[in-house]
Amino acid sequence: MARLSLGLDFSTQSLTAKLLDIDAREEVFSHTLDYIKDERLRGLGIRNDFIVPPRVPGEADQPPELFFKSLDLMLSDLKAEGPRISDILVINNSSQQHGHVYLNRNAPDIFSSLNKEAPDEIKDLTSLMTGALAYGTAPIWRTSNTVDQANFVRDFLGGQERMILLSGSNAPLRFTGAVVRRVGEEFPGAYRATYKVQLISSLITALFTGNSDVPIDFGNASGMSLMNYRRKVWSRDLVKATAYGLPGGGKALKAKLPGLVAPEGMVGTIARYFVKKYGLNPNCQIAAGSGDNPQTKVLVKGNLLSLGTSLVNMVATDGKTLDMNGFANAMYDGVARPFMFGCRTNGAMVWDRIRADYGMKKEVYKPAEEVLRKSAPGSYLFFWQPENESFPCSSQLGQTRIDYQEPGFKADYSGIIDSSLTAVYFHSKNFTRETGEPLYVSGGAAGSREIMRRAAAIWNRPAVPVEKGGAALGAAVAGAYAFFQCRQEPVDIESLTSEILKKKKPVNPRPEDVAAYHGPDGYIKRFREAEEKRITSL
Repeated sequence: MARLSLGLDFSTQSLTAKLLDIDAREEVFSHTLDYIKDERLRGLGIRNDFIVPPRVPGEADQPPELFFKSLDLMLSDLKAEGPRISDILVINNSSQQHGHVYLNRNAPDIFSSLNKEAPDEIKDLTSLMTGALAYGTAPIWRTSNTVDQANFVRDFLGGQERMILLSGSNAPLRFTGAVVRRVGEEFPGAYRATYKVQLISSLITALFTGNSDVPIDFGNASGMSLMNYRRKVWSRDLVKATAYGLPGGGKALKAKLPGLVAPEGMVGTIARYFVKKYGLNPNCQIAAGSGDNPQTKVLVKGNLLSLGTSLVNMVATDGKTLDMNGFANAMYDGVARPFMFGCRTNGAMVWDRIRADYGMKKEVYKPAEEVLRKSAPGSYLFFWQPENESFPCSSQLGQTRIDYQEPGFKADYSGIIDSSLTAVYFHSKNFTRETGEPLYVSGGAAGSREIMRRAAAIWNRPAVPVEKGGAALGAAVAGAYAFFQCRQEPVDIESLTSEILKKKKPVNPRPEDVAAYHGPDGYIKRFREAEEKRITSL
């Protein structure tokens, strides 16, 4: 009998599963459901940008039914196509950070029904779980209509410094607390009806265990603006500020928050629904789960640059380092190691939009790669922020060309990549140190030799692409680590990840490229001057 760890990543665009043989230290199965392309997920209301139509600008919600139905479909596919499903002994999940749901007072009974002796009457999770929702949608990380709420909480506490010292972050718009406050203000009836606020990651563990009160891991809770970062407990002051003027005040909001637990902690065993319907092992353990950034960071000890829908720079820290400028956020990864991350909302999704504007399909990369190869690094300055930005905090910005006027694919595409990567590098300087250690790079764009060339030069250090796997693989690895710990079997997380994660050949910085970015009149200097005029003044 193999011993398998299942990692699930509920991302913005898809659900991905990774199965890991924890003794052989190798991935044995991978499967992805695309929310748009999978015909079985039609009719849930999401559009091509993966959110339901916003009622106001800056609102970004997904239907909770998307998570319920995709989980059922994934387990059905896994049972039909994967290794023996009864060999799965631990399940861990990654979910888009800050996303959350509002459960009503029926939730405890509805969730516990998944553990009934005869759950055959439960046809699927969607038909059962909609009765547990106090608010019809799940706000996700792309939310940006919370300026007033974030400002209120920060000012209530006395300003930016105290906000950062308490929470590790400067009340970002997308963080859960600001969104909860907005929901409470705009929809007080739904807020009053809320029994528990669960992050998407803890919603999944609540399903797997049949327990609506399952705790949230303190790694993902770092992205809520409600937890004392250093003490790893709900902050009375943050909760009070967030709930001031809402029904019931701070006391009511505190009651709506589950407990806190370490990311690698076990929170229960698999509910009978999943055992009977899919054949999962009745002794399968459920790990606490975490956000996509914490689970991705599990895979490397050092610094990791994720080139995904958003661009995320994750830097290992001592747990005390904070970015007092307020651009970056302090977190804990899926095995409880502290790190800082800067998240640029307008990331690879914008790169895709540029390519689409010039008639290229999402999956066709060769022409874009050829254009980059012919364009010298650091040649073009091009800004575009279709969405409000958090790294650094700034408003939407239309397509802005610096030092050239005529649109063209070569200039626009190489320019947006250079400016995006430079923004992440420059605004990370407050919590990073100059080093020759490798910069690990994940995400689909890590497969581009020319993008890796630019990253190596901008950071002036070897850039090492790591195999695709991301948060799903990180969740599977963290699940295996939790499994070993639970059984008191000796395990070293760094040895575990080094055996599992396949690293490719480093891309070393070229001296001429480094000079183009870092020289006295190089790209980084020109970028800073242009950004000060066009971004920070907004």
